Formats: sequence, C-alpha cells, structure tokens
Amino acid sequence: MHYLVTGHTGFKGAWLVLMLKERGHIVSGLALEPAPGSLYERARLSTLLLHDLRVDIRDAAATQRAIVAVKPDVVLHLAAQPLVRESYRDPRYTYETNTLGTLNVLNAVEHSPTCRAQVVITTDKVYRNVNQIWGYRESDPLGGVDPYSASKAAADLITQCWMASSGSSVPTAIARAGNVIGGGDVCAERLMVDLVAAFSSGQAVRLRHPEAVRPWQHVLDCLSGYLELTNALLGGESSGEAFNFGPDTGSFVAVGAVAAAVASLWGPDSVVELDEGTHVHEATLLSLDSRKAELAFGWQNRMQFRDALQWTVAWEKQVRAGEDARMVTIAQISEFERLSSAVRDSVPAGGPPR
Repeated sequence: MHYLVTGHTGFKGAWLVLMLKERGHIVSGLALEPAPGSLYERARLSTLLLHDLRVDIRDAAATQRAIVAVKPDVVLHLAAQPLVRESYRDPRYTYETNTLGTLNVLNAVEHSPTCRAQVVITTDKVYRNVNQIWGYRESDPLGGVDPYSASKAAADLITQCWMASSGSSVPTAIARAGNVIGGGDVCAERLMVDLVAAFSSGQAVRLRHPEAVRPWQHVLDCLSGYLELTNALLGGESSGEAFNFGPDTGSFVAVGAVAAAVASLWGPDSVVELDEGTHVHEATLLSLDSRKAELAFGWQNRMQFRDALQWTVAWEKQVRAGEDARMVTIAQISEFERLSSAVRDSVPAGGPPR
C-alpha cells in the first residue's frame, strides 16, 4: 500500500518510514526540513520515498494540495512541535502547528479520494495529569498545564470532534503514546539524546528532574502499535476511537535511574550530575493503561525497559563506530519483527498471556 507519513524527517517518522519499507509498502513523506544529523539524513531516506515533500502544515492550502497530489492509501499524521520546553519559548508556533496543523491535515485527507484510513498521533500528555499512580485510560479527561500538552490535547479533541461530526468517509483513529527511545534521535532536551551526547564526548550529563517517572518505551514498540491500529482501520474496525500504546509498569522508571543505567551501559567514565537551577514545569508521573489496544487487536509491548536501553545504546555505539545508520536501523527492525512473530506464534487461541 501507499503510506504518507507526515513528520517523516523527525525521529519517530524516520523509523516509521524504514519499518514500512521493510514491510514492503510504498512510502511518501511530508514534513519540514530535517534537523542536522537526523536519522532521516544519516539513513538517506530521501532515496526510499516516492514523494519527499517540504510543507508547513500550518499552511492549509499547501497541505491540501500536497496530500491530494500524493494520492496515499493511508495517512499517518506525526508532524508536530514535540517539545515541552520549546512550547514555553514559542507557544504560538506550538499551538499553530499542533492544533491548526492537525485540522489542516484532517481537512486535506477529506479531499483525497484515494485515502482509506488515517491515524492521528497525539501523546500521553493529552491527559489531565493529576500524578495518579495508575495508568490513564482512553476515557479519562484531557487537559494540559504546559503549552505543548494543551496544544496536543486540543488536537486530540479536534480529531474526536472531526470523527464524530464531520461525516468523513475516511476511517480515522487516534493513537496516544509516551516517551520513546531509540537510536538516531537528535532532538534537543530529550533525556536519551542528552545522555548519549554527553557520554560520547566524555562530559557529565546534568539532570533537571531526576525524580520524574516516565514510561520508557522503544520506538519500535510504539510504531508497531500505530500499524496495528492502521490494520484494524483497514479491516473495518476501530474507526472513531482513541488507543493508548504504552509499556507495562516495569518500564515506569525515574529519570535518575535511567541515567544511571545508560551510564553503566556506556562505560565507566560516564558521569551524572544534578542541575539545581530553576526549571519550567514538567510532569513528575505519567503512565498509560494500554489494555484497550491489547483487547482490541492483540497489541503488546515486546521490549522490557532494559532491552530498550540496550538497543538504543547499541545503535548509537555501532553508528558512532562507523557502521551505516540505515543498515543498523534495518537490522534492529528485522530483529524486532522476528521477536514479535515469535511472541504471536506462542499466544494461545484464547488471547495473549497474562
């Protein structure tokens, strides 16, 4: 099939392009210019795409022209301003991109006669976070304290409204996921990016909120959820719904513990320090309940916390040692697909193991 990935020059988008290509699909992309040193550049993704478009989704007319011209079978909407701290620095751009940009994509897809399904990607931060110790369910109220969370909650609500009231003929669903890690991320102010940058250059890393707990998930587990949901839509199921895709409680780990684990994997000279400066608000506890996706189409997180860290560190070390970024990424995708197939083959007819 022909997939259009918005935001394909970003971290998750680049991994998704390669995952789709490995599954035999045709892929096009629509995004802004990639960040310097991005996985998109290092894996030479432009050579794999049918269409590789530079479009700002805040521009409604340009977005519609591009999506209609591409003629996709499926649209996976990942394009966004993805950073909490950046949203404080530039809230207008964050709101325009994440909220109006999502509306523009929805409207453009409605004008595309070829599109058979679309998945809008939001985030775990759409939930009104009250630091509860149990995971948020899809029925829990949405909200946001910081501009990023509020903008993504608004995008989620716009999509819900669109699905309920627009009369759209394109099956549509929402996917919500949290902190993902994996090789090739270059987005500033993300923990794993900061850890790798510091440890690889022999510098100490400084943590803003070592006590903050996050559900750490490898990017491939997250993306496999998006594609399971896409397959459900193409099969005539799950349209008009939202689904969480998060790891189990064993992957709910404090930032300080993550830094210590990565330091151990990287080498004996890795140093972690506390940044005692004043910092903007960031959630201290946030987790998802993903049982709906498990029950609906059998999705499960395949990697445990330690595995996700090991795969990420291994990718970075291999590529920094001179191995080809595309080949290293494809090798990890192939191994993940092998592990996923083995798990599926071991699941009894009555459903996934508990």
